[in-house]
Amino acid sequence: MAGGTKYNFLIVFFVALGSFTYGFNSAIMGLVIGLPAFFAYFNINLENTEGNQITGATNGLYSGGGILGCLFVPWLLDRLGRRRTIQIAAAVAIISAALQGGSVHIAMFLIARFLNGFAVGMLDTSIPVFQSEISPAHQRGRMVGAHGVLIVIGYSAAGFAGFGTYFAAPTVSWRLCLSLQIVAPLLLFIGSPWVPESPRWLIDKGRHDAGYQVLRKLHTRPDDPEEIVAREEFLQIRRQIELERSDNLNKSWGTMFRKPSMRKRLILGFGTQFIAQSTGVLVVNNYQILLYKSLGITGSLPLLLNALYNGLAAFMNFVNSLFLDRLGRIRIMLIGLTGCACSLICFTAMVATFGGTTNRVGNGFGVFFLFLFVFFYGGTMDATSYVYCSEIFPTPLRAQGTGFSVAGLFTATLIYTQTAPVAFVEVGWRFYILFILLPLIGAGLMWKFFPETKLLTLEEISRLFGDEVALDINQLSADEKLALDREVAKGGGEAVTSVTSPVKSSEGGSQEDRIENV
Repeated sequence: MAGGTKYNFLIVFFVALGSFTYGFNSAIMGLVIGLPAFFAYFNINLENTEGNQITGATNGLYSGGGILGCLFVPWLLDRLGRRRTIQIAAAVAIISAALQGGSVHIAMFLIARFLNGFAVGMLDTSIPVFQSEISPAHQRGRMVGAHGVLIVIGYSAAGFAGFGTYFAAPTVSWRLCLSLQIVAPLLLFIGSPWVPESPRWLIDKGRHDAGYQVLRKLHTRPDDPEEIVAREEFLQIRRQIELERSDNLNKSWGTMFRKPSMRKRLILGFGTQFIAQSTGVLVVNNYQILLYKSLGITGSLPLLLNALYNGLAAFMNFVNSLFLDRLGRIRIMLIGLTGCACSLICFTAMVATFGGTTNRVGNGFGVFFLFLFVFFYGGTMDATSYVYCSEIFPTPLRAQGTGFSVAGLFTATLIYTQTAPVAFVEVGWRFYILFILLPLIGAGLMWKFFPETKLLTLEEISRLFGDEVALDINQLSADEKLALDREVAKGGGEAVTSVTSPVKSSEGGSQEDRIENV
């Protein structure tokens, strides 16, 4: 059983600075709109529709940029590699953050916000792709889960930044908030030359020795002196890529939509992200300050509650990553969707009954149920959704597939955050009924149609979608596995030539591979 090394964990968490960037940058605008100085500087009147229009445009352009970033970045990931693409995305994030912090006109700010959305769309796709490709199967949930953990730590950091700058001089507060978006991508950019390239990308490009050396460094532990884990992993990756090439699995969007197994993956990946956002999590996050004010909570307290809310979310994401490889992806998400819906039922009841009143008990319970909501979402959905959509695609098409999946997140964000300002005015608390029904529908769909992927290597997951697997180590008998271990111990992945015909997936099918001439 492959286990991650300290070096492997270090790389996974370091690149998650890109995840932090997405979380911080996504949340910070929700705090900035709670700072009166921001609207005052741009002469925006909050007493009429202009304020809502600017807020909607800011969120809409950011989400629109995110969608384009998700759909553009697969080309860079395949062409330039995972590491170089992360560097480019970090650079765009730095520049766009500086432009936001230095904006002197609302148009300048909105353009910079769009570019920032484009950058975080690239990062939100690139980071889980890279993490999934360097993680061992039995710890992939925990490692790729770091993406979700750091996203919400970014949310939390934004909350505390907003709370801290509330007490700063008005001319400094909002600019400082927005300029802090520079820090994480700058650190990522500076440290990126020491990050290894994805071994799967290297092997896919024919750079087999370089790919094997990265696997060896990432996954060789002291209790594996013959490097059997790295050698078997190299063999499995190379065989699977060769098989997929023989099946004419081209790196094109046409292949993704024409081939039934790929089309199913696209639907599940996009659906996972869309369903996760259909809990209403980003509506709650982006408009949380306004929600607290609607409950009669004013002053700096809404900003503090926002920071505590995101702090709880970060902790629960960490807990989520610890259990992903034990409980499985689908079971955890089913628990989360149900829990989020139940929490919002109670929260909606409190808002409908006590919103705008001075009833401290009722409003207090409203805040409690909002925190219960993020307890479920952070503990089940955030990290899990990224793990799932980054692991269900084969290596040649993982960038396109993950990009399309994460575009589902930004599409849902665009739809819900654009309709939220109008919905809150027109129907008030009834808007939350939508986010009660959709997660329950999503849970039913997941239970029925989404396959479980825990403990499988990225190559073995193909079997779940009816594709061939060149070498399915989990399907080998004990004797066959022992024979394979002995063979790779003799001379590495290149020496293993005795595993014959690929495994065809079928319901109730058997393992046809045999280790011969050992």
